[in-house]
Amino acid sequence: MSEVVAVIDYGMGNLHSAGKALEKVADGQKIIITGDPAQVRAADRVVFPGVGAIRDCIAVLKDTGLDQAIRDVAAAGKPLLGICVGMQAMMARSEENHGVDCLGIFDGQVTFFGEQFSDTGVRLKVPHMGWNQVQQCMAHPMWAGIDNHTRFYFVHSYCVTGLPDDAVAGRCDYGLSFAAAAVQGNVFAVQFHPEKSADAGLALLENFLRWQP
Repeated sequence: MSEVVAVIDYGMGNLHSAGKALEKVADGQKIIITGDPAQVRAADRVVFPGVGAIRDCIAVLKDTGLDQAIRDVAAAGKPLLGICVGMQAMMARSEENHGVDCLGIFDGQVTFFGEQFSDTGVRLKVPHMGWNQVQQCMAHPMWAGIDNHTRFYFVHSYCVTGLPDDAVAGRCDYGLSFAAAAVQGNVFAVQFHPEKSADAGLALLENFLRWQP
C-alpha cells in the first residue's frame, strides 16, 4: 500500500499549490488535501502550509480539532512539514494581533519585522517579499542535493526568533538574521514557500517525501 501524504486545508486561502507541487515529485505516494483531523492523524506524512493572519489560523485549528491532530502527528514521530504561517503556528507564541498562543511544538516566538531595524539602522520594509538566500546551519536530509545559500521565495511580515541553536536548520539575512528553517526530531518547518521556489523548492519537497526521521 502506498504512503498517504496529507496536506492540511483549514479553509484559509489557496493551499492547493502545495499539493500540486508534492504531486510533481511524489514517487507512488498518494497526496490528499484534507481538513479532517482523523485523516491527518492516519496519514503517513503531513504537510501544514499556512497563509493569512495567525489569530484566524489558530482559531480555525482549535475549532476543527486540527490543532490537536497536528500535535498528535508530531508526537507520533511521523514526518511533519510546516510552511510559512504553518511554521509560525508551530511556535509557542506570536506577537501578531497583540499576542496569540500557538501550538507550542517549538519553543520559539514570532516577531514583527516592522518594529526592528537592520544592522545599518534602517527600518525593515514589510513584508519581506521575494527571493533570498538560505544559509544551511546543519547537515540534514531535508537539504540533500540543495546547495548552501540557495535562494528560496519568501512572503512574510513576521519571523521566528528565540529558537535554540540546535533547532535552527537554516537562516536568512534580511537586514538581520532570522530562522528560515527549524527542525525538532520528525518536525521540519520553513518560513519560505517551497511550492513557489522553482527547482530548489521541489527538491526540498522531494526530500520530505523520502525523509525517514
